Formats: sequence, structure tokens, C-alpha cells
Amino acid sequence: MVMMNEFLQYLQYEKNYSSHTVLSYHTDLRQFCDFLEITAEQFEPAKVSSQQIQQWVLSLMSDKISARTLSRKISTLKSFWRFLLTRGYVNQNPTLKIILPKTKKPIPAFFKDSEMEIVLDKTFLPDNFESVRDQLILTVFYLTGIRLAELLNIEDKDVDLTDGNLRVIGKRNKQRMIPISRILCQDIENYIQLRNKNIESLTPNLFIRINGKKMYPKMIYNLVHNTMSEVSSLHKKSPHVLRHTFATSLLNGGADINAVKELLGHSSLAATQVYTHTSFEELYNIYKHAHPRAK
Repeated sequence: MVMMNEFLQYLQYEKNYSSHTVLSYHTDLRQFCDFLEITAEQFEPAKVSSQQIQQWVLSLMSDKISARTLSRKISTLKSFWRFLLTRGYVNQNPTLKIILPKTKKPIPAFFKDSEMEIVLDKTFLPDNFESVRDQLILTVFYLTGIRLAELLNIEDKDVDLTDGNLRVIGKRNKQRMIPISRILCQDIENYIQLRNKNIESLTPNLFIRINGKKMYPKMIYNLVHNTMSEVSSLHKKSPHVLRHTFATSLLNGGADINAVKELLGHSSLAATQVYTHTSFEELYNIYKHAHPRAK
């Protein structure tokens, strides 16, 4: 139990994993203990064999869980024993012979450029705070590709309207700078003036509610979902789909994949490469419709 708690604290405070991710690791380790028919207090990692882990994997497969979930659970054990080896708690790693199942990554869904134009060109009363704010939120998502949590945490000081850049604090507290256009800078400046004129802000956040308090995730999700439902037939209509749209639009426009990686704040290129499938599909459609011998 002590080693397990130390591992979870390591993930949270040293690796800066989210509380949701740490909870998933904790759940996986608890499930493994349940399979061994022991409590967390009775768990002795040094006595666990590769055969026991393989049997657990087989039992999970018999439960017909997805390959992605199975892969995550195996990764949990692998990370746990690597941690134990590093700290000198064990001398052997029983997870070395355990192979992660291959998972097919779905092609990210994205909105069409024409759909985004309809949404972002929508007219509204210039003195209506909530309408101006909501329109700006959609614009920022589409023009920067930031995550929902990143948008919620933007403060006024993170926006440099003079140099045209936005400071974003991403996963694991990693900071990155995103360039923003002069038009977007002007939109943000107009919004701030309207906000300060109509609302006495109680938080340093850029985007706030009508009562001056910070916005919350479900509020932003509903905004995106309800607005995009008017123009798109996609099953999923979330802020993350706007992030996919940002990346896809850049790659379809000829942007370098490494530049897109930096803008998205991905830690590895592999996470960005999933968008190249979409871009290749777009190129293929252009080729198929444009070349006389491609039909």
C-alpha cells in the first residue's frame, strides 16, 4: 500500500499528471489486486510473476474490454514496476514480457471550413456581452487549437495585444506561446472593454460569467455543442473537435507538422501525426475530383 501511494504521489506531483489520470492508475492497480484476491495492504510487488500478469490480461480479454482500455491497464503496471525498479523496491520487472495490444486510432472528426465560416460570421448586437463573449470563445478555439481547460484558465495578463501572442499553460504545467492575428487581438480588446464596462470582474480570468465569476467546463461545452449543432451533422460536437479542426485546417493548408505539434502543445510527434491521415484523405479527394484520369 505504501509503495502504491508513493507511486500515485509521484504521478501527481512529479509527473504533474491530472487527477483524472492518477485516479485511472489507482483504479487499475486496485483491479489487479482484486484479481490476485488480495487487498492493497497485502500487495507485495516483488512476489508478482509474469504469469500472474498474463493471466490478468487474459481475464480482461475474456471480459471483452476494448484494446485501448486493455492497453492502458497494462501500461499502468509497466509504469508502476519501472517506478519500483528506479526506487530500488524490486529487483525484477515482471511486465517486460507483457506486450501491449495494437490499437487502431480513429481519424479525428473535424468541422468543415464552410461550417466554421457560417458560425464565425454570425451577426449579433455589439453591446450584448454574452453574445460577444461566446463568439470570441468559438473564434479563439478555432484560431488557436487550445484545449478546453487551457481556455478556462486564460487570464488577461496571458494575452499580449501589442506583440500578438497568447500564453497558454497546458498539460503538466507546460507553457507555450501561440501567435494570434491582429484581427483576433482587436476582437479580444473590444471584448475586454465591453466586459469591464458591464461587469465587475471577481476573477483575473479573461472569460467570465455575467456574475463576474469564472466559467465552468460544461458551460463551454454546451456553447460549442449547441452552436455547432446548427451547422454540422457530426455526432460529436465539442471543444476538442474544434481543436481537431484547427490542426486539420493547418495541415491541409500546407503547414509543417512540427510547427503544428508546437502549436498544439503535443509532447511527441506521434500525437500530431494522427491528423495527417485526415489531410491525406482531403488531398486524395482533391486529386480524385481534379485529375481527368483519377475518376
